[in-house]
Amino acid sequence: MYFSLPDPYQTISDKYMTNFLQERGHLLTEQVNPNSLNLDQLSSLELVELFNVEDQRAIDAVAAAKHELAEAIDCIAAGLSLGGRLFYIGAGTSGRLGVLDAAECPPTFCTPPELVQGIIAGGNDALVRSSEDLEDRAEDGEAAMVERNVSKNDAVVGITAGGTTPYVHGALKAAKTRGATTIFIACVPAEQVKADVDIDIRLLTGPEILAGSTRLKAGTVTKLALNILSTGTMVRLGKVYGNRMVDVAVTNNKLRDRALRILQDLTGLGRDAANSLLENSGKWVKLALLMHSTNLDKQAAEQLLSKHQGNLRAAIENCNS
Repeated sequence: MYFSLPDPYQTISDKYMTNFLQERGHLLTEQVNPNSLNLDQLSSLELVELFNVEDQRAIDAVAAAKHELAEAIDCIAAGLSLGGRLFYIGAGTSGRLGVLDAAECPPTFCTPPELVQGIIAGGNDALVRSSEDLEDRAEDGEAAMVERNVSKNDAVVGITAGGTTPYVHGALKAAKTRGATTIFIACVPAEQVKADVDIDIRLLTGPEILAGSTRLKAGTVTKLALNILSTGTMVRLGKVYGNRMVDVAVTNNKLRDRALRILQDLTGLGRDAANSLLENSGKWVKLALLMHSTNLDKQAAEQLLSKHQGNLRAAIENCNS
């Protein structure tokens, strides 16, 4: 039996991984994982335990890329503050993850849908139906950049687990030509696949439990990285106060309840008073907090907030200083 769990963080040794790569001569994401050679013989519990061990590599991979991720956050935020947009582009699982992250920004941060956009090879149909053949068309990736008029303040994040997807490389080449910030996310080392981009993020999680199935660890680590990029960018843009989503879109009962709880927690108001404050602000938590903190009316608070580019903390500190 190949699989055992002497400790919860067991991984393939670096030396063994190097030899393994040299012997196979393929991309890291296409390697056979020696820890799961008997996958079909494991009990369900052993299978779950193996997944848990291997998924620890996703956390480690993000930590190893922390400087590149931080640089990407700063570059994306700088561009967006000047009117730019953030684009994720990919095919298959990578594309779906980009679309998912983009779709979560409007309800979480009350951003317009065009600010963060996910682009997937094959369009919306590819979200629910396999369209892997379309990832080989570099010209389609280029066309996506032209269609959206990508320019110098925009950031384009190309996502490809194996690093070779022509659709993504075509998009990044076109984006770079048009002056956009280009960011590459892949799960193979740079020496296996090179990328001519501004920021090169490599998330090395090693071979998959099911050989070549990059919806597993590669998908997990990609989701972690996109969580960091979008949330970090919104923090830099002032859409967070403390650790509260003060730009939350109040579009249903759950989000209204969240908005009221934020107001109650940060102001000490009761539920009814918080509800009145929310209504008076036009259901904008950030503005409601500023009105409460400064005793300004809605119009004056809006002007102050606009003066500070929507940064609540800066607006409060300036008014109270």
